Amino acid sequence: MCEDCHKTRERSEEEYKRLINRLNRIEGQVRGIRGMLEKDAYCIDILAQTAAVGAALNAFSRELLSQHLRTCVAEGLRHGDDSKVDELTAALQKLLK
Repeated sequence: MCEDCHKTRERSEEEYKRLINRLNRIEGQVRGIRGMLEKDAYCIDILAQTAAVGAALNAFSRELLSQHLRTCVAEGLRHGDDSKVDELTAALQKLLK
């Protein structure tokens, strides 16, 4: 089993609520798209909503990335753990595909 599989990070209640609220809105948007499809909505209207979901997911990722930089990466660097930079670089490569 990999050593990274069990990494965790405690989040403040405020951060947790903010992230969960974003995900709940995204989930609602995706359900809305499904409803549009079930009601035979016009393709362009559905595509507009899928673009909105993509933008919402990107905003979620930016928020999570920002928190990761401020906490995990900064703390790792303060303690001489350069592996956090490699981890961040790999994550950015996945996000920017």
